[in-house]
Amino acid sequence: MRGKMTEIHIREEDEFIKLGQALKKAGLVDSGVEAKEVILDGLVKVNGEVEQQRGKKLHGGDVICYNGETVKVIK
Repeated sequence: MRGKMTEIHIREEDEFIKLGQALKKAGLVDSGVEAKEVILDGLVKVNGEVEQQRGKKLHGGDVICYNGETVKVIK
């Protein structure tokens, strides 16, 4: 699946998903601790910009890039 865009869905009852949760849901990291580390290290981009807030709220259409993987958030 490397290099392909995958999708994760925000739960219907939620307006957004937080960046750390999205990384875990997409299977890009194994834990919240790992998500925090890669985000704080500046290794994660949201919509083409480095994002260092683990609690960043992502909405439908946002795109996460990490470690050669691209994930689109779907509402």
